[in-house]
Amino acid sequence: MKTTQELQTIARQVRRDILRMTTAAKSGHPGGSMGCTEWMVAMQFNQMEHDPAHFTMEGNNQDMMFVSQGHITPVIYSVMARVGYFPVSELSTFRKFGTRLQGHPSTEHGLPGIRMASGSLGQGMSVGIGAALGKKMTGDNHLVYTLHGDGELQEGQIWEAVMFAGAKGVDNLIATVDYNHQQIDGTTQQVMDLGDLKSKFESFMWTVVTIADGNDMQQVLDGMAKAKSLTGKGKPVCVLLQSQMGYGVDFMQNTNKYHGSVLNEEDLQKALKQLPETELGDY
Repeated sequence: MKTTQELQTIARQVRRDILRMTTAAKSGHPGGSMGCTEWMVAMQFNQMEHDPAHFTMEGNNQDMMFVSQGHITPVIYSVMARVGYFPVSELSTFRKFGTRLQGHPSTEHGLPGIRMASGSLGQGMSVGIGAALGKKMTGDNHLVYTLHGDGELQEGQIWEAVMFAGAKGVDNLIATVDYNHQQIDGTTQQVMDLGDLKSKFESFMWTVVTIADGNDMQQVLDGMAKAKSLTGKGKPVCVLLQSQMGYGVDFMQNTNKYHGSVLNEEDLQKALKQLPETELGDY
């Protein structure tokens, strides 16, 4: 287990990775990746019971994670490399032709840590529910975690799956919504207002935990620990993670500008000055 300070250091390094990877590739999604960095670091390093050195697609006797908002591969790949799923040096291949580190997660090349090809929004909830039911059927007491963008909740398939999980008491599932209120075409309020998400999930027989500041590492740790404590009680658990898109660099925060746009070299250097190098070192 890492200390909160150690996790904060890892998160800063991950943000450096995200920006350097996307600028080098001249494409990618840095904004959402930076917004949920604390969550991803906390999950992979402290919260989940998993063994990166012995990854299997089946995930037997380990916790499993499915990232439905597959476009945030910069944070997925950085954290997975830093926790030991594959060499950190491989981050330099991000989005290159033939690489295992595709712009959206791919299972084609067998990248450890990736169990589903995602990015076609709305599907991760269904996959997570299926995996959670599979664990129940085999007597595996480990948990399944999913991550979703808030704009993704505008997809109808999400709510069919949410209704199913609540009705069937899939209580070994924790679904986190990266609730940054931003999507590619503007704010979620402008595009399609999501309304009261807490009440919506509760009406579908879910238990809801809210993390007021999803970029505060201690709040994330405490919130996810609370969510875990609520599993096994007959209801699936939803975590509403109130994050800021682009967090960590002042000119990137709270705007959808960098949802799918990357920094040029000049702006990259400005951003990296706000994210000092760590002892972990750049790839």
